[in-house]
Amino acid sequence: MNVRWTQRYQRWTWLAAVSVLLFADQLSKSYFSTTLDLGEAIKVTEWFNFVHVLNTGAAFSLLADAGGWQRWFFIGVTALVVGVVSVLCLARQAEPLDRWVGAFVAGGGGGNLADRVQIGAVVDFLDFHWRSIHWPAFNLADIFIVCSTLVWCFASLKSPPRKTTSKTSEELPS
Repeated sequence: MNVRWTQRYQRWTWLAAVSVLLFADQLSKSYFSTTLDLGEAIKVTEWFNFVHVLNTGAAFSLLADAGGWQRWFFIGVTALVVGVVSVLCLARQAEPLDRWVGAFVAGGGGGNLADRVQIGAVVDFLDFHWRSIHWPAFNLADIFIVCSTLVWCFASLKSPPRKTTSKTSEELPS
């Protein structure tokens, strides 16, 4: 009858997880924003830099040059997604895996949402590259969102066994 605190207070555990993820994301963005000038890069390895860039668009800078309307569009979409995921994760019937993965979606989405509301763009600071070919810069919130989406996709591939609905010969009418 010994139930762990995290199982007993699943909603509080979820809220704590989201808070920790939001804090880590915002702390890292704040650190790189204050340590590096906008556009500055620090070489860490031959294939990785710390940078300070602002992304007014979505993933891969999609719609970054759309003229400004995209800020409000992305704020609305992100708030809607984070809100729906939060409601579903705080519901009593949420599965543990869904709840944990949802915490990463809410934490990452909330971190990028905070940036968009505060400064109008998302702070990115991780830059992977090969020679002169750079992957678009990203941040911890992006990692949280992508990893949680991949976990959900892989988890959905492992579907539970189907219940058979066919009746046995004994159950069929004669």
